Amino acid sequence: MNIYVGNLAADVDAEELRTLFEEFGKVDSCVIIKDRFTGESRGFGFVEMPTKDEAEQAISALNGKDLKGSSIKVNEARPRKNRWNNRRRRKGFYGR
Repeated sequence: MNIYVGNLAADVDAEELRTLFEEFGKVDSCVIIKDRFTGESRGFGFVEMPTKDEAEQAISALNGKDLKGSSIKVNEARPRKNRWNNRRRRKGFYGR
């Protein structure tokens, strides 16, 4: 199960996140999303756990928990929407 972890403090790294989730079972992967230009954390990441029961236990136990001064948000990750198709459907000026 893919798990979204949000509201992460800027200094939390993937290894700390992995250690936190390994208390509830096996962790296949753990990634902190970083800004492509600055390399700094964007404040969220994803943890992949193979067992749904262990993942659900981790979600219920860790949602709202304090991690380095931030109350983290933990829930099942939703599939990513394809933003490119939405942009191509618009007509006219894209103005940003």
